[in-house]
Amino acid sequence: MSDGEQDVSAATPRAPGASAEALLGTAGIARRGVGSAESQRASRAWWDADADDYLAEHRADIGDVDFVWSPEALREADARLLGDVAGRRVLEVGCGSAPCSRWLATQGARPVALDLSGAMLRHARAAGEATGVPVPLVQAGAERLPFADASFDLACSAYGAVPFVADPRRVMQEVARVLRPGGRWVFAVNHPMRWVFPDDPGPDGLTVGQSYFDRTPYLEVDDAGAATYVEHHRTIGDRVRDIVAAGLVLDDIVEPEWPEGHERVWGQWSPLRGRLFPGTAIFVTHRPGG
Repeated sequence: MSDGEQDVSAATPRAPGASAEALLGTAGIARRGVGSAESQRASRAWWDADADDYLAEHRADIGDVDFVWSPEALREADARLLGDVAGRRVLEVGCGSAPCSRWLATQGARPVALDLSGAMLRHARAAGEATGVPVPLVQAGAERLPFADASFDLACSAYGAVPFVADPRRVMQEVARVLRPGGRWVFAVNHPMRWVFPDDPGPDGLTVGQSYFDRTPYLEVDDAGAATYVEHHRTIGDRVRDIVAAGLVLDDIVEPEWPEGHERVWGQWSPLRGRLFPGTAIFVTHRPGG
């Protein structure tokens, strides 16, 4: 392997039956500033602790060899936001168990799947063996990508990394650095307007609870006040400015509509809310040149 690729020996599975909150000692919720180091520590610990439960609940939604952009069930097979991937070297940022990278491999791409969590990469390795579609796995954070300049043709992220980092502008800069001229970077995040509503898929989730312009991170903390889970908010304008500051060109913002007949409730996403306002924003960008 080259350009920082590494075969990951993932974390030891956690004790059966223990929730991530119990394992990490989560005691409450807080709102305060969080820097990159604390945010990364919390995210690594959270996804290591929650990987088994998350995939037990959502494997049917994301599949083992599939590229699902969002809880609205938008698939890359239909949307083609990355364009022609055959023969292209593709970096997936925040891959989780890497179903998107495995799907890309079946389309003739040469993917590399990166994630912060060793436990998620353990699942990625196992799924690669089970499906017969293994992909190179790299354990690293998105704010410092361990790859050479201009080493990928495309980059993508389906709800991976970007909402959980303290410095998303740095992520944009890093992706721009590793992309070849003309390369696309497409990433999906929870739609910024969702920040104002409670994480409730029912009627209580239709009432505004806080300011859209309040960028104070959401934290879950232990008894000592240390973060056990962190999620960062950026407005649409913030996302656009981060993209432009990295020297990328914004081509489109896709807001998937809730499809008829799709009755799946996934966390805060539900048919009730999805038919009224967007739950996902997908930013389609490219590096100039090429």
